[in-house]
Amino acid sequence: MQENPYFCPNCRSNRIKFSLITQMTQPFRKDAISGAIVEEGDAQQSMEEEPTIQCNVCGFTGNEMRFIKQAEREPRMPAQMDTIY
Repeated sequence: MQENPYFCPNCRSNRIKFSLITQMTQPFRKDAISGAIVEEGDAQQSMEEEPTIQCNVCGFTGNEMRFIKQAEREPRMPAQMDTIY
């Protein structure tokens, strides 16, 4: 995952609540007649070139670059507050 700001391209309101979706692979063997699992291997995380991100506000799922590019198109500027005492 890159350390860039995200912005949901679907709901266009979320910049902070996201989930990283990963996939696991686990080899196994089944009995051809009964369908019972005969042997299981260790689960391993499969590496993808680009992470899949989900917006926790609207549920939209897409590749990481969609969220990064949307944040670049509509950057969030820090608000300046003038303090007067």
